[in-house]
Amino acid sequence: MKPTTRGTLAAVMTGVVAAVGAAAAAPAVAAGTVPVPVPLEGVENSLNLPAPKISGQLPLPTPGSPEGPRYVEGRLVPEGALPQLPLSGGLPGADVRTPLPHVLGDGLEHVGVDAPAAGLRTLTPGLSLDAPLGPPNPDHLGLPDTKLPQAAVLTPLLRTAPGANVEAGSGS
Repeated sequence: MKPTTRGTLAAVMTGVVAAVGAAAAAPAVAAGTVPVPVPLEGVENSLNLPAPKISGQLPLPTPGSPEGPRYVEGRLVPEGALPQLPLSGGLPGADVRTPLPHVLGDGLEHVGVDAPAAGLRTLTPGLSLDAPLGPPNPDHLGLPDTKLPQAAVLTPLLRTAPGANVEAGSGS
């Protein structure tokens, strides 16, 4: 086999391996959450008791793109010197169902709590600064006026709307 053929074959194989790896990772990213089951079958079999069914969801955070600095007339340093970074993700979710054989009366055989993963949007803290010099002043031969330096911390932001359902009923 010629060296150019080997090189071409190696490049094609590398591309195929990269495509297969990307395809394998795509479903987890597209879902937004990763399911986390809690296996309790061993406890159920060893104690011969019905065990609760527990599962959860862990969100995958995705960073956004920060807003660039904004130049404001009369300021030496642009506004938003350290920009706030937006992050999207979610709060973890849980689904718990446990059997209660006739504890709450006839017809109530289980209690369940379903708290789905809730969307969460955040902004990290940021910083806004201004230098102690103003714009050039023509009355002072073009020298800038002095002023007090300014610094501001931009507070973080959290937006979410979590929810949960609690139920009791018949069946498992």
